[in-house]
Amino acid sequence: MKIENTKAQMRKGILEYCILSVLKDEDAYVAEILSTLKDAKLLVVEGTIYPLLTRLKNAGLLHYRWEESTSGPPRKYYGLTDKGTLFLNELNSTWNALQNAVNLVTSQKTKHDE
Repeated sequence: MKIENTKAQMRKGILEYCILSVLKDEDAYVAEILSTLKDAKLLVVEGTIYPLLTRLKNAGLLHYRWEESTSGPPRKYYGLTDKGTLFLNELNSTWNALQNAVNLVTSQKTKHDE
């Protein structure tokens, strides 16, 4: 079993949550979203993010708008819908509970350690 595959699966599992979190305070275009994720060490490429943004939009969690750019073609800005904000709030609760549970399990001494 390769550790890189497991690490990639862990990242993929939380990517939707992270994207919604990036958009919680203000709309952003894809390059900004990618930059934020990369700064957080979540390695994401454009080929991964576009289908995910489309799926989130089709689920009614995101909206988008086109905005003219001074340095090139118009940019598509994504933002949370009201449904997306509610969904993110639910994910926050789930994440906190999951994080606490994982921390509890991974920090406990096992019977083998005793």
